[in-house]
Amino acid sequence: MKYVALLSGGKDSCFNLIHCHENGHQLVAAASLRPEPGKVKLATSDEIDSYMYQTVGQDAVELVAKALDVPLYRRVISGDAVQQGSEYGSRAGHDSGVKGDETEDLHELLVQVLEHHPDVQGVSVGAILSNYQRVRVEHVLGLIPLSYLWQRDQAELFSEMIEAGLTAVLIKVAGIGLTPKHLGKTLAEMQPTLTKLNSLYGLHVCGEGGEYETLTIDCPLFKSRIVLEEIETVIHSDNDFATVAYLRVKKGALEPKPDIVQGALSIPPLLEDPYIDLEATLKGSHIEFSSPREWTGSFPSQLPPSSHKRGNWVAVSNVHRSVPLGAPAADLPISEEVEECFSILKNELQSHGLLLEHCANINVFISPMSLFAEVNKAYTRFFGTSPPARACVATSLPWPIRVRMDVIAHAEEKASNRQALHVQGLSYWAPANIGPYSQASEQLFVSGQIGLTPRDLTLANSFPLQAALTHQHVARVIKAVSETTGSWDGFPQLVLYWMDKAMNPSNVLLESETLTPRVPSLSIVVDSLPKNAQVEKQVLFHTGRCEIIDEEGEAVVETKMPAFSEAKIDCSRGGVIKVEKLVNGDNSFATVICAKGDISGNAESVLSEILTTSPLSARIFYTPSPGSLEIQKVLQKHLTMPATQIFCRDISTKDGLHWDHAIIFYSP
Repeated sequence: MKYVALLSGGKDSCFNLIHCHENGHQLVAAASLRPEPGKVKLATSDEIDSYMYQTVGQDAVELVAKALDVPLYRRVISGDAVQQGSEYGSRAGHDSGVKGDETEDLHELLVQVLEHHPDVQGVSVGAILSNYQRVRVEHVLGLIPLSYLWQRDQAELFSEMIEAGLTAVLIKVAGIGLTPKHLGKTLAEMQPTLTKLNSLYGLHVCGEGGEYETLTIDCPLFKSRIVLEEIETVIHSDNDFATVAYLRVKKGALEPKPDIVQGALSIPPLLEDPYIDLEATLKGSHIEFSSPREWTGSFPSQLPPSSHKRGNWVAVSNVHRSVPLGAPAADLPISEEVEECFSILKNELQSHGLLLEHCANINVFISPMSLFAEVNKAYTRFFGTSPPARACVATSLPWPIRVRMDVIAHAEEKASNRQALHVQGLSYWAPANIGPYSQASEQLFVSGQIGLTPRDLTLANSFPLQAALTHQHVARVIKAVSETTGSWDGFPQLVLYWMDKAMNPSNVLLESETLTPRVPSLSIVVDSLPKNAQVEKQVLFHTGRCEIIDEEGEAVVETKMPAFSEAKIDCSRGGVIKVEKLVNGDNSFATVICAKGDISGNAESVLSEILTTSPLSARIFYTPSPGSLEIQKVLQKHLTMPATQIFCRDISTKDGLHWDHAIIFYSP
């Protein structure tokens, strides 16, 4: 695609351009925001630095654009960092931004770029760890962020810049151990010093903590090399801890580049070592593909939409349009059916004093998958920044219902109590998603992950590679969240594998989990998955942090690990029940009950024990098996909380057993 470079002139913004080129994108323009003429903002001054844009070295940005041989569009930063949190805008549907915020300066700048280059689709962003910058770039104009440095290891990235032939010099220092003598030195010259300071003081090797800034004077994409002919060192503050100083570029020029062999560009491997091993294991496993099993009987009686509050949590289940089952086909656009579902959802939430922006996790079931694009378009209109985590699969629904949802919401005191990671750019990290992660309290909801290649969002071409990627995507999302919200280890509470109906849900995927402790897990075969994926992994996670009252009556946070238990019950009428639980003290996070055959003689006692823990919600999975309708009757008789019904082609557990029915109880 054609793209515009968000250009600071530093090493990161320029190195990302090399990766954009490597991935087949075409640079057509550069854009840069700057402070008012004659004014340099520094993070340590009374007039704080822009939270988002490098403002030192702005006098040389025009030279960088000329070296790249592309037009440069500039705008003065008139706004401030009004909204300084990890999110930008409102969660309550799309909005026009935040008045007076510096992000709106970027919006106006890119409007100017698009007036001259209307075919631009992407924007290059050199962010490595900065959620602040990435989130705001993703907010403007719907351009696709190209963020190939995102979440990369800084030491590796620094070495790769040097090896690729990028030459940048330090033009600002503001970190412990860095002094004015380091100004003007190249990355190669500074590597030993920065590595040592990282070891001694934890200094960010790539300067992600604001320890230094750079100016790129050469890189493989430059048509000419930049020469700094006249510079001035400015000492902003001088102290024993960390001197703040910068170079003012008073005069620079371009000079022809010699014909030299460019350095090699390192592309991160698609899979990390543990997931390479997993792919190899799956390749060596016998994976069967089964013929679709069609539903030929009548659907069980459908439960109405309902909701339930437990503490600060609200579950809304079986959200679907109000229409008699089997009614004649109505000429109702699918967008209107989605709107009707959200109207029902809003009413249920409002009955508990909540709004749509309180939603932390939504599961969307559609029939058939060909409706996905239209459903998705209608769905996204109801959320703005940081939408809830989501999984979407296609499964048979009783006609004329085509969309069904179940929802978990959290009544936090303020919006900032629920954090989210909503990545929309192309990178080497993990694919763009509809809300890949949402944290409410200490609960984490990770969106369903399919085997997409992050750099171009294409689907991996084999089941083993798709499966390995789903594992890696989930692990990377959780790791990124942990590093930005307290560095906890945590544990999964529930693992679901949604499988395409052509797959035989052998236990190979469940066996590939190396979870300590074990957690309730299911493999669920449905009609189809987004983008024709063969597997989608969905995880419910917990930080492990629990608030307890100590001996002095004070609230303290401790880390607790849960215990897993399982039991199999042979029923009096020949059926079988299996129960898997994850328990932390008196709280049962997740319980999975699987059933096969006639369990009517034992279901009541098993369910009554579970229901004494007052779970928040339930999800009922049922298959086209003879005993499924009978089990539905037993379950519906005893359920006392909202439950969403989900038809599936097959259900299996880690022991390789296949079940007629399964029910998941969730207790936050």
